[in-house]
Amino acid sequence: MSTQDAMELAATAGLQLVEVNPKANPPVCKIMDYGKFKYESAKREREAKKNQKTSELKEVKFRPKTHEHDFDFKLRHIRRFLSEGDKVRLVVQFRGREITHPETGRAILDRVCKGVVDLATVAQMAQLEGNRLNMVLAPKPQRGGAAAPRPRPATPAAGGAAPATVATTDPDLEDLPPLPDEDDDDDEDEDDAEGGEAAAEG
Repeated sequence: MSTQDAMELAATAGLQLVEVNPKANPPVCKIMDYGKFKYESAKREREAKKNQKTSELKEVKFRPKTHEHDFDFKLRHIRRFLSEGDKVRLVVQFRGREITHPETGRAILDRVCKGVVDLATVAQMAQLEGNRLNMVLAPKPQRGGAAAPRPRPATPAAGGAAPATVATTDPDLEDLPPLPDEDDDDDEDEDDAEGGEAAAEG
């Protein structure tokens, strides 16, 4: 069919003539509602991006004299990044004459690797660039090729009581004491009430 005849046929149907394969010989065209086609294509692209997991590269810096508390704090962050499927660049920053002892930085990186051996693999070995010692860790692929899912707070079962402990993914809140059991308070109130009635009868 000639292009002119196809355009007239599309106009008669209230639609548009759209070229869908310009590389074919002759080119392939289709009569369609072009506005609806563009809307559905954009919608499919948005859905694909929404379902796609984007991996980020996080950076955590250390010093050769990083204190034990700071080291543990940063290690918890590294484990969280890896559990969420992100890569982590470890950087040991040297200042002044500290660069003459790069083995101190390598010792820190070795400690980090031992602390995340269950979550990570080394994507880039330690390299000294200027006054920075860099290493990149990547999350271990889980079954199905995806990173481990981020843990979610526990939810009570339907019709049941709320859990007695705090369910959290924040490592700084892991040592919180359990919440008080409401049933115990009710039992104490009933005991007080029975004691009061016994005293009144006496």
